[in-house]
Amino acid sequence: MLEAWQFLIRRPELLAGWTLDHLWIIFVACGTAVILGVALGIYITGRGKEHIADAALYLAEVMMTIPSLALFGLLMLLLGSIGLKAIGFLPAVIALIIYGQLPILRNTYTAIREVDPALIEAGKGMGMSGRQLLFKVRLPLAIPVIMAGLRNAIILIIGIAAIAAMIGAGGLGVPIFRGIRNARMDLIILGGVSVSILALLVDALMSRLEWWVTPRGLKKAR
Repeated sequence: MLEAWQFLIRRPELLAGWTLDHLWIIFVACGTAVILGVALGIYITGRGKEHIADAALYLAEVMMTIPSLALFGLLMLLLGSIGLKAIGFLPAVIALIIYGQLPILRNTYTAIREVDPALIEAGKGMGMSGRQLLFKVRLPLAIPVIMAGLRNAIILIIGIAAIAAMIGAGGLGVPIFRGIRNARMDLIILGGVSVSILALLVDALMSRLEWWVTPRGLKKAR
């Protein structure tokens, strides 16, 4: 641990660069995963879309079982075959988006489906349209569960993003794998502790964000 601290003191700019790379990967992957997951989760809650919902959730579950290195390799092969950059940022982000879909999609679908039917009927009785029911009743009530799924997805992505360093994506996985190759325990500790601290900080931030976006009535109920 002391050696890791000494390395940090000598080369703080390296850790700062790795951290910024890691944050950029997380930002792009999480932003895209949220848009896709929430949009698809809302879509499959529609009437008559039960088969689509089952297929989407099953596919997301299957993708989660694929080891990260295997998925990285598959994406590198596919991207290379169509003339895109097969290593680095692009395959890493695509893989992280795929891994982030299950918690976001499942929580969005479950939260919207489990809104009290009495509240939906009350909204209809007030003359609300389907769009108004979605944005004024269903989504506000579903926000806490959706945010919980988002928090899980982000923590998952932060961890897997470290493995993406093996395909040249950069980030906090770089010192870990560099330390493994060169038997440098200080680099391994520095990278592992940094990823853990980043995950804890982001989770705390998301907890505050979840509280901020939760409707006031639900806060009182909790």
